[in-house]
Amino acid sequence: FEQTLTYYHHAKQLFPKRYRELMRLRPAAVLKVNLRHAYPRCYVTRRIPVDESGIPTGGAYYGPFASRRSAQAFAERILDLFKVRRCQIKIRRDPTFPGCLYSEMKMCLAPCFAGCTKEEYDVEVQRLVHFLETSGGSLRSTIEEGREKASEQLDFERAAALHKKVEKLDEVLRGRPELTRRIQDLDAVILQRAAEEQTIGVFRVQAGRLAEPFSLRFGEIASQPRSAEHIFREQFESSSAPTNGDLGEHLWLVARWYYSSPREGEIFFREKDWPYRRILRACSRILAPKPSEAEANPAPEPPAQSPEGAS
Repeated sequence: FEQTLTYYHHAKQLFPKRYRELMRLRPAAVLKVNLRHAYPRCYVTRRIPVDESGIPTGGAYYGPFASRRSAQAFAERILDLFKVRRCQIKIRRDPTFPGCLYSEMKMCLAPCFAGCTKEEYDVEVQRLVHFLETSGGSLRSTIEEGREKASEQLDFERAAALHKKVEKLDEVLRGRPELTRRIQDLDAVILQRAAEEQTIGVFRVQAGRLAEPFSLRFGEIASQPRSAEHIFREQFESSSAPTNGDLGEHLWLVARWYYSSPREGEIFFREKDWPYRRILRACSRILAPKPSEAEANPAPEPPAQSPEGAS
């Protein structure tokens, strides 16, 4: 990751018009719910417009995905759980409009032929947005609450149907990469072994953008009053989210590393708080000698002791 990031910065500085072509750089694929449209839909895009403060605008964004195809496949699976339109036609609310297959299958509220009110459609869109913001947690909670209520009322048939919905939701989310989430909530740290001895390269991702990296030199920490955890806390809690840099390109850099195989280094995500203990254990794993290094530099064997009585 460090090598790719360095190459990106140098290429962008030296070849501002050609660096995307040189790196074969395409902004990361994300899902967008275009909230500016009167009847929003969810679709795949590589363009994320931002406002003056660098915050994504024009809708809700979720990702990044490994490719446009994987993003589209995930969108198809989650849209089966909601009745939001998938068509690209202009909605005229014409009762004479024939509709489409999804409206016939009751998988769309069909605003095209006024099959629902504007308010009903907005509620369904907000359910979808909340689903993406919580990585499926909102829908799971709603279904599980309904299942428990049905069980208490001895409505076992409805409880069984809701249980099947939970299983379907689990199946949809099973293939979701941990990296994919609402872009503004993408707060993570990438740890890699640096070229310098006993040093970890720390690359912070804040709201989808890469912050200024720093190095953690464990060889010097022993002589300092601060612990490694204290340094991590100081760096993570004092820094503000970066607003400069192309958001789509930064997401591409992170996604390119995350979806690569094999992948050098480890990544940790901030949920309610940072998993500092896990981060420190990861540093130990990363700095541990690799098998090839251990074979190349075997530990010296102790000298053989002479048998007792030998002169």
